[in-house]
Amino acid sequence: MSHSQLIESRDEDSALVLRVGEGDVGAYRELVARYAPQLLRFATRVLRDPTEAEDVVQETCLRLWQRARDYTPQARVTTWLHRIAHNLAVDRLRARGRLKPLPDEDEDAMPESARQPSLIDEKRRVLALDAALAELPERQAAALTLVHLHGLSGKEASEVLGIGAEALESLLARARRALKAGLTEPREGAKGVS
Repeated sequence: MSHSQLIESRDEDSALVLRVGEGDVGAYRELVARYAPQLLRFATRVLRDPTEAEDVVQETCLRLWQRARDYTPQARVTTWLHRIAHNLAVDRLRARGRLKPLPDEDEDAMPESARQPSLIDEKRRVLALDAALAELPERQAAALTLVHLHGLSGKEASEVLGIGAEALESLLARARRALKAGLTEPREGAKGVS
């Protein structure tokens, strides 16, 4: 997508939100169709529970309807919606006491010799990635998901998570190390994955 197409897409999304704020059901349906699948993947990775993730997406969509009048086009619509979904997901994790503490800053990096096997099939790689992401602390998993799986820029991911650029980079670095370790360590029961 070219730069001008990206700006046009952002402007179109903003215009749709403004129309939702005026009660336009068609604009609302279009935004939900456009972003609900992406929000569901994000919420599922954060919550690690598809049912709870669906609830978060429904509540995010409800808030889109309720708060569209308050939207100001300072952030992209996708950033705004991800931030709502993230906050709702974190609230659910906190309510259940499932937030994992962040590891210490000075964790040792994995040695270069530790590598993911190159002949693993795609299904196993996806399952291994999901399992390794599930082991990360919530904020690290959210940062990786936003930047690497949903394609948000560092600035946008920082806005969603409510942190500065340096804090995001630190989260991403720790998450990458932990993810690499999670993908290179033999997992209990991994032999039976098919």
